[in-house]
Amino acid sequence: ALTHRIAYLVGEKKIPPHNILAVTFTNKAAAEMRSRVAKLLGFTDPNAAPLTFLGTFHSIANKILRRESDRLGLNSNFLIYDSSDSQALIKKILKSLHVDDKSITPSGVAWAISSAKNELVGPEKYRSMASSRVQLIAADVYPIYQRELRKAKALDFDDLIMELVNLFKSNPDALDRYQTQFKYILVDEYQDTNNAQYQMIKLLSAKSHNICVVGDDWQSIYSWRGANYQNILNFESDYSDAKVIKLEQNYRSTQHILDAAHHVISKNISRSKKKLWTDRKSVV
Repeated sequence: ALTHRIAYLVGEKKIPPHNILAVTFTNKAAAEMRSRVAKLLGFTDPNAAPLTFLGTFHSIANKILRRESDRLGLNSNFLIYDSSDSQALIKKILKSLHVDDKSITPSGVAWAISSAKNELVGPEKYRSMASSRVQLIAADVYPIYQRELRKAKALDFDDLIMELVNLFKSNPDALDRYQTQFKYILVDEYQDTNNAQYQMIKLLSAKSHNICVVGDDWQSIYSWRGANYQNILNFESDYSDAKVIKLEQNYRSTQHILDAAHHVISKNISRSKKKLWTDRKSVV
């Protein structure tokens, strides 16, 4: 759906590609989108399609932050810590705080800090919210961890979106520039967005309200990593002039499987209303 829309905007409506922001969750999905768009536009090389801002949430945030790095007090060549880098730093901090990393693991603390960043919660606010032992330790580690990242001229993976949202909120001129540039915003798997990702997209689309998302709250399975399916349920209230197109035909399953799935999902109180159907014949 999104790749055909992008191809239509560029090929038929002659929209400049730099005015299009297309976001998904994984590098594999982004590469597949790019390849499909290139094919639809007649390019033999997927990388030839002029779509500078088609990528994952994190790659898009990274690209913008490097352009605006001076506002963060960083160089444009700042480092990005991956999970192993982050856990190594947290292990070092735990040792300096004389915390036994067998009872409180670096991975557990890293998860707590990551969860906080996905909710746009900084060190000071996190301390006031912490309750469990791991959270209380994480509250001690979090500010030190952030200071050490800055000393290393680095951001971690979760900082990318959190810092971008903070940048936009504190620099209206920067936000206005990207709002003006991204006249067409497209988001894949919208039901899997967390709060930071949701805020990023909401800020960027606030000027044009020209946003197209694809998703299904019935298929939201990533709450454990911060995804909030309410984001897609609230889409119509966030964008009051939104047009909803339900894709209810299923091409993979037979009707008795769809009926069984519907019987299960119908027990959910908070959900979108639809009824899947198929023209595939059941095999007895």
